[in-house]
Amino acid sequence: MHTIQMSLWVIGLLVALALLFDFMNGFHDAANSIATVVSTGVLKPHHAVAMAAMCNVIAIFIFHLKVAATVGTGTVDVNIVDHYVIFGALVGAIAWNAITWYYGIPSSSSHALIGGLVGAAVAKAGTGALVGNGLLKTVAFIVISPLLGLILGSLMMVIVGWTFFRTPPSRVDRWFRRLQLASASMYSLGHGGNDAQKTIGIIWMLLIASGHVAAGGEPPIWVIVSCYVAIGMGTLFGGWRIVRTMGQKITKLKPVGGFCAETGGAITLFFASALGVPVSTTHTITGAIVGVGSAQKMSAVRWGVAGNIVWAWVLTIPASAFMSAIAWWVGRHIL
Repeated sequence: MHTIQMSLWVIGLLVALALLFDFMNGFHDAANSIATVVSTGVLKPHHAVAMAAMCNVIAIFIFHLKVAATVGTGTVDVNIVDHYVIFGALVGAIAWNAITWYYGIPSSSSHALIGGLVGAAVAKAGTGALVGNGLLKTVAFIVISPLLGLILGSLMMVIVGWTFFRTPPSRVDRWFRRLQLASASMYSLGHGGNDAQKTIGIIWMLLIASGHVAAGGEPPIWVIVSCYVAIGMGTLFGGWRIVRTMGQKITKLKPVGGFCAETGGAITLFFASALGVPVSTTHTITGAIVGVGSAQKMSAVRWGVAGNIVWAWVLTIPASAFMSAIAWWVGRHIL
């Protein structure tokens, strides 16, 4: 592994750009953490956002850096990584995030970043620069994570339905309003634990390429802390355009449905993080919400809205890859 000469200002600029992406990730994905708890009326939006942001940061103490390792060393060949590749990846991902946020489309920040890395790496060194195993895991979970969320969300709904069959609806509603606080917190922990690590992986890759961290070394503590704080701050300033789509447009949720969706989503995120797979929190919670809606009756899900969201998922990696390839070319001329 050869190190690449980079001036400190370029490294500083790229770290700042990575933290901006991390902030935007929290901002863009805040809706995923809080849409259900807000749309069921359990928490006011500002209270929900504060709780989600706090849980995003607390996740630093719970998760190992397996996702960061997949992004940092298991997506593209670290030997071809330089400041142009990192610049292209981040600008491509940020541009796609900004477009989907503006139009209120709950696309995946994670896959925008993976697409960005792929586009910039291929622009520089061709498809031989890609690491098949890590990318295969990530692409497989585009299908697996919403499917798992859907199965777990609907399963939870069926179990709860059978368990509380004879309980008066008002009492069930009262209990699950409280339980939803716990399920929303767990989901936010999973969100912070999986998503903050993607940015840790990018900065880690940059520091390895510049020789500031040994190839087999760990990312510095300041990188870990700053990434978790950045995503927490992003969540704190959350993206309200997407809350409505996630919370109300796919299916109408009650506290019991919100609890089942968040619990199903949280289990999926914890599972993926344990495997070191960078998954989309957007895909996961959407799958879980659809699962909850379809467990009640198929017509409870607005399949047209869900279909539009799926199109955004399919387009995210190629669109961000295309943007990042252009950004890589621009970076070659300005950095």
